[in-house]
Amino acid sequence: MASDPPSRLTRRLGTADAVVVGLGAMVGAGVFAAIGPAAAAAGWWLLAGLVLAAAVAAANASSSAQLAAVHPESGGTYVYGRERLGEAWGFLAGWAFVVGKTASCAAMATTFGAYLWPGGATWVGVAAVLVLTAVNLCGVSRTVVATAVMLVVVLASLGAVVVGGVVGGLSWPATTDGRSASVSVRDVLGSAGLLFFAFAGYARIATLGEEVRDPVRTIPRAVPIALGLATVVYAVVAVVALAAVGPDVLARSDAPLVDVVRHGLPALEPFVVLGAAVASLGVLLSLLAGVGRTAFAMADRRDLPAALAHVGARSRVPDRAQVALAAVVVAVVLTVDLRGSIGASSFAVLAYYAITNASAWRMEPSERRWPRWVSGVGAVGCVVVALSLPASGVAAGVVLLAVGGAVHAVRRRAV
Repeated sequence: MASDPPSRLTRRLGTADAVVVGLGAMVGAGVFAAIGPAAAAAGWWLLAGLVLAAAVAAANASSSAQLAAVHPESGGTYVYGRERLGEAWGFLAGWAFVVGKTASCAAMATTFGAYLWPGGATWVGVAAVLVLTAVNLCGVSRTVVATAVMLVVVLASLGAVVVGGVVGGLSWPATTDGRSASVSVRDVLGSAGLLFFAFAGYARIATLGEEVRDPVRTIPRAVPIALGLATVVYAVVAVVALAAVGPDVLARSDAPLVDVVRHGLPALEPFVVLGAAVASLGVLLSLLAGVGRTAFAMADRRDLPAALAHVGARSRVPDRAQVALAAVVVAVVLTVDLRGSIGASSFAVLAYYAITNASAWRMEPSERRWPRWVSGVGAVGCVVVALSLPASGVAAGVVLLAVGGAVHAVRRRAV
């Protein structure tokens, strides 16, 4: 067996660990929240949006997996873009990931607080960021264990949603407002954009590339397994939710899966609320780990302050990058209303994956595990879905990427 490539961090994760990390990042708060907005966008056609989102995610996952096998380093597409497209594209990918996912971290922290204690959501969110940062600083093995525990709770909660919906009775009635008849292709694409981000956690496996054992085999195995399992879970939940209460109820609800379980077994409602809160924590834990590794990789190449490239002597994790990230997320939680920034964050993440696919397009035939056209489909899918987001989100996302480009230009001129 070939030895693991050199790593600045410690390689502790096997295939099962990597699958847990990916599932913990995907099967999280997104599935509790995204079904409602997707139903508002596309009605019954949100199932088509789910299929499109899964297809784009699968193309992105194949590109991420084969690139991670060739470049088993922390940083994900920040590294791939530099190696395959050039330094500027790598920086833009890293910038898009850090900016977009930092906003997502704050959103998940606030979501957790809103479920646990609505009156003190902000401070509960801050506490969650600090506690989970401490977990990450204890080492990647502790992160995997915590993610696994939370994943079990979330899956059990989603199981309760399915049981509640089935017990209440399933049907496929027409929508009361004629929404199904008025759905356009753009509506379906918009629902795919909303649902896509429930899948985006598979990239977390790639960002932990320097902590995976035998990455050439482990990452290409773990990514499709995690994505496939998440797709099955989402499909079952979406079908039951639609058939139990219909898209109109889902679209009007702030907690759509709670309404589904009320339909048949109201006694399970507290358990579903608990699952949503724990899901927020699971996604936040995974995001903090992934963004911290990308910041570490960027700092190691002087695209961020070099001090952030420090690795803890005992934990063997990028401790300063994790602490700096926590400080930024806490500041965002305390000062920014994130509802209006979701579109911009989504646009930035899709830009990140578009660069992932473009990087995979440049791979040599001997390095490929999937046909080249898969990367092309992924790139086109990212662009189409990104442009289908609300205009305000697209405009804000373009501004964020432009700021990143300006930062890179200034940094290059100062070197």
